[in-house]
Amino acid sequence: MFLILACIGLCYACGNTKQENEDDSTMVDESSNRLDSQKISAQNIFNAIPGRTEIINLTQQAQAEYNAMVLSDPENVHKYGLESSKALNLGVYGSDLNVTGVFEQTQESITFFKCVSILSKSLGISNCFDEKMGDRMEANKDNRDSTLEIISQSFKNADKYLKENGRPGTSSLIVAGAWIEGVYIACNTAKETKSEAVVKEIFAQTESLRYLVELLEASKLSDDSKYLITDLKNLKKIFDSKTDNVYTLESMKEVDSIITAIRTKVVSPK
Repeated sequence: MFLILACIGLCYACGNTKQENEDDSTMVDESSNRLDSQKISAQNIFNAIPGRTEIINLTQQAQAEYNAMVLSDPENVHKYGLESSKALNLGVYGSDLNVTGVFEQTQESITFFKCVSILSKSLGISNCFDEKMGDRMEANKDNRDSTLEIISQSFKNADKYLKENGRPGTSSLIVAGAWIEGVYIACNTAKETKSEAVVKEIFAQTESLRYLVELLEASKLSDDSKYLITDLKNLKKIFDSKTDNVYTLESMKEVDSIITAIRTKVVSPK
């Protein structure tokens, strides 16, 4: 469940781009085919994730509490120099922004909004996360659903802009950062609450992980981010190897270990 709390806005935004009036006969060059593949995969990631209302209800049932310690360190925001690292951590901070919104942590939301704004400006998409967005979040701070929708729409605008300007790979990395942060938070939440429902939700992301790997493979990542495909494929092996319906902390241990290692690489300054 907390996977979705972390990345629902980003996966919704990057996955809700409909394939409008596609004509297969016109999609003849490699660039167009690659973009189409990414649209399909991103949409599939979104389709594999439960809806917002369901997740919020599950959160309440688990009696989970806000824990800022599992979120990424805002102090690192200026330390990301590579475009791939900026995109991944825009996804990470965007996930954390969603979490603070779900738990109605106004001051924390401001902090992570600043992180998102800084990275988006560096990536050339600051118009998607400008002062108007901040003002709207402030005006709707007492309405959780509205706040999440504002975040979602902003990432949707960023996704559209990046794809229209020949940078679909950057958008894919944002989705990946959000997904990774989400699973990482989910594992930590499972350990804190000892909730089998959370563990079950983690393993329910097998399909979205498959689509995420597909998306990244289609993106032709730069050398500095290709490790993601290898590491996520290793994680996928663990997901695929689970054949029983037992959802305990022990059954999650390998997933927790691998996602922590991946997330450590992602958030490390570079």
